[in-house]
Amino acid sequence: MKPLQIRSVAYSVPETVVTNQDLTKLYDTSDEWIYTRTGIKERRIVSGNQNAADLGYEAAQKALAKAGVNPDELDLIIAASSAPPNLYPAIACDIQARLGITTKIPAFDITAACSGLIYGMQIARGFIGSGIYKKILIVATDNNSRLVDWEDRGTSILFGDGAGAMVVTESTDGVDDILSIDIQSDGSIGEYIKYTMPGKTCPLVEPNDIEPSHIFMNGKEVYKFVVKVLPDYIANMLEESGIKADEIDYLIPHQANQRIIDAVQQRLGYPDEKVISNITYYGNTSAASVPIALAEGVEKGTVKLGSTAILCGFGAGMTWGAAIVRLREGIC
Repeated sequence: MKPLQIRSVAYSVPETVVTNQDLTKLYDTSDEWIYTRTGIKERRIVSGNQNAADLGYEAAQKALAKAGVNPDELDLIIAASSAPPNLYPAIACDIQARLGITTKIPAFDITAACSGLIYGMQIARGFIGSGIYKKILIVATDNNSRLVDWEDRGTSILFGDGAGAMVVTESTDGVDDILSIDIQSDGSIGEYIKYTMPGKTCPLVEPNDIEPSHIFMNGKEVYKFVVKVLPDYIANMLEESGIKADEIDYLIPHQANQRIIDAVQQRLGYPDEKVISNITYYGNTSAASVPIALAEGVEKGTVKLGSTAILCGFGAGMTWGAAIVRLREGIC
């Protein structure tokens, strides 16, 4: 396998902030009720015609600029999204067009929900490792605020919108920045998080059952599943990789719920300074949450470069995955 280098990570979020206090205008809730259960105080929400493709494009521009890669140098674009503005054209194709890429490179979307970045990294690793492509743009972007039922207090309080982008290339010095990576799924519990597409059958045939078209989530079962599976999954991954937990500088998990982050932190025995959490100000941004947490952490100085980190995500499917990565100087 040819080694992979993480050249840059960047993010983009909407300007509009919706606080917990703002949500009291929609239903019976309070800042205390939301914060104690989720760790969230505010989230960024798309407004007007802004959507996930716009956020993804902005993040892609920033990541390419940081990497010093011209869009025409790209061999492939992968976009991870479970809340695209359109089923087709793909967000990746939209970004390809907006970047002004003149070559007819492949561009496609994947749906792995909140595990999207890790799934995208695994796909990119396969292409680069086999020598098929050398420079790949991964964009993880979601606007779940468009898909939730804003009368459902239990689910709508959780989500915010945002995008992250990562440029990965064949390593220029022979050093692989992905020390270990793994992705998994269990479709037998896919009903825990579900979004049904709207649509009716042809009038000439038997009509189909019409289900509500908004995000459904069994929060209790998702929480039980994640706190049971994820901590041991990461611990086992470290053991199988021959890496000790104390050799990792940072844990950068999917920002779904602060209680879940705390459970993983306790299982690994990490102090607060090793665990990156920004859920308080962004909520659950789905596939975008890990790259946003990483890139913002570097900007704020809570993540020092020249370090190692565990990136991990879990989400609808149910899907989950983790990558142990090297964070070089200059990637953000």
